Amino acid sequence: GIATVMAQKSFIVEVEKAKEASEGRPSRGPVYRSLFAKDGFPAPIEGLDCCWDVFRLSVEKYPTSPMLGRREIVNGKAGKYKWLTYKEVYDQVIKVGNSIRSCGYGEGVKCGIYGANSAEWVMSMEACNAHGLYCVPLYDTLGAGAIEFIICHAEVSIAFVEEKKMPELLKTFPNATKYLKTIVSFGKVTPEQKEEVEKFGLAIYSWDEFLQVGQGQSYDLPIKKRSDICTIMYTSGTTGDPKGVLISNESIITLLAGVKRLLESVNEQGTECIAILFLTLTVSLLFPSLQLTEKDVYISYLPLAHIFDRVIEETFIWHGASIGFWRGDVKLLIEDIGELKPTVFCAVPRVLDRVYSGLTQKIASGGFLKRTLFNCAYSYKLNNMKKGFTHGEASPICDKIVFDKVKQGLGGRVRLILSGAAPLSAHVEGYLRVVTCCHVLQGYGLTETCAGTFVSLPNEMEMLGTVGPPVPNVDVCLESVPEMGYDALASTPRGEICVKGKTLFSGYYKREDLTKEVLIDEWFHTGDIGEWQPNGSMKIIDRKKNIFKLSQGEYVAVENLENIYGQVSSIESIWVYGNSFEAFLVAVVNPRKEALEQWARENAISKDFNSLCEDARAKSYILEELSKIAKEKKLKGFEFIKGVHLDPIPFDMERDLITPTYKKKRPQLLKFYQVQVVKFSGFHFTSY
Repeated sequence: GIATVMAQKSFIVEVEKAKEASEGRPSRGPVYRSLFAKDGFPAPIEGLDCCWDVFRLSVEKYPTSPMLGRREIVNGKAGKYKWLTYKEVYDQVIKVGNSIRSCGYGEGVKCGIYGANSAEWVMSMEACNAHGLYCVPLYDTLGAGAIEFIICHAEVSIAFVEEKKMPELLKTFPNATKYLKTIVSFGKVTPEQKEEVEKFGLAIYSWDEFLQVGQGQSYDLPIKKRSDICTIMYTSGTTGDPKGVLISNESIITLLAGVKRLLESVNEQGTECIAILFLTLTVSLLFPSLQLTEKDVYISYLPLAHIFDRVIEETFIWHGASIGFWRGDVKLLIEDIGELKPTVFCAVPRVLDRVYSGLTQKIASGGFLKRTLFNCAYSYKLNNMKKGFTHGEASPICDKIVFDKVKQGLGGRVRLILSGAAPLSAHVEGYLRVVTCCHVLQGYGLTETCAGTFVSLPNEMEMLGTVGPPVPNVDVCLESVPEMGYDALASTPRGEICVKGKTLFSGYYKREDLTKEVLIDEWFHTGDIGEWQPNGSMKIIDRKKNIFKLSQGEYVAVENLENIYGQVSSIESIWVYGNSFEAFLVAVVNPRKEALEQWARENAISKDFNSLCEDARAKSYILEELSKIAKEKKLKGFEFIKGVHLDPIPFDMERDLITPTYKKKRPQLLKFYQVQVVKFSGFHFTSY
């Protein structure tokens, strides 16, 4: 059957033998690449030498296709999406570019872009691409301190800014005015802002004013090379100052060629397997093509300041597809999706976790009949998918009768959900693969690897909980980490994930020292610990730096523990802490409101959520739940949590406890919860 055909398949090929430890370097496992690149990496795409070419060629091919859309606000209410075509966007980009040049800015000048995703954001970026300026996104979610740091560190001369972000930008004065000379608003400028800015000798324009600045002027576009830098992306960093990651045209262009090869190969692989089972049926009916076309629609809400969304949008532009922007409010996102009806939905696990808990809660609170019908349909379809059926074949009847409501909740047209930026738990991924009636794929990459490095493949249920095999434009190996007990040469190879290829960054801006630490002999050391699976997919199991010793000399890999404890259904998130003065671990937990309130009702405790978090009985309950999973997963005694503090407010960016991609900032968490940590019997306080 189809399942056995697939079970024997490995999606990677070895291209270099393993290396024993030598000259102070740990041992290294074999080097692998994607099966889809077994005969070599895809050739560069003809005529595509820089990010500007991506847009320019699409304008030539799809001039009248809708490119950028936003919802019209009529009488304070959001209406339909209103679209600009590729040609209309191009005309505005040319005007923006001419105005930039008229102000005296050209190749190599740093141009900041600050604000939530919008048509103006993309047009400013394309104008930078056209004239060889370095596009420097200023994170929407970073505070004034970081904005000021980036403007001064990157020496940003001109900045495009969302109207409502203007007050934040002005907080960087006077320090930022040493470099910043021109400010352009995506919207209007108030007289007060004009006065404030001009006081420091800077020029400020509204969007419409700026479009007129270069009127009547026409500038030749410089010739751009593949090796030219097109953007400096500052990563939020869980410790220290943000690092400026230099991304060249080549990185993005190479990634696009890899995506193209991957989509083509997945289609071939899919059709070949289906042919074995259903020779009589037309393949096109069974395996809807994963390839993008100009008919595709993307909902743009993940920050363009991140590499994940940036490369996705570049991919969509390259295919002449449409990008619709959200209104900037998480509570209204589902409504925007309902109006836009996207075909591809990218998300971070935090968003998908919410979708999952919303769905499970809804099912749990439904009537007995509905719940039973849903659970039967779920088990039936899941079993068929495990047997090797694609999600479309597994149970068309259940899809129609039971799961269609879920599909309609995402607009009714989504055929691909892509998760990135952090690990998505296997149970959420598995659940969504069944109920959303579309492909749910998990990817892995870093800003330094230009986002996509691994991506799971459609209809491969064995890849659940992994990030899939490498994309077909990189080489990957694992390097042993002896101090953590990870051996890349063991029968189950584990070690630090190292990546080589043309998608890699060109270094950290003005930080040669940090570049040398992670780029060794062309290999980028990610700091993430991975484990190869027999089918060639990669499982992320730990983080190299998040390791500390307890007083009895035991090493604790904290990220791994948080992933395990994070599976407890009554908690939203958890931060685990210990240090070398203590023999045990403690944790701060954000409980899941619905679950804790349900427990309180069952135990006749009538308190509100905030009071429950203070209640000793609630703490005991959460500790028991944590111990249960620790026993189930056979954790060692010292890995059990011995003390817990419940915080009703989730870890957030406002308190500087997490990065914009929801990674925990451990030093800040410790500082913030220091008092609670010290309360645990005899617990000493020590910084990271």
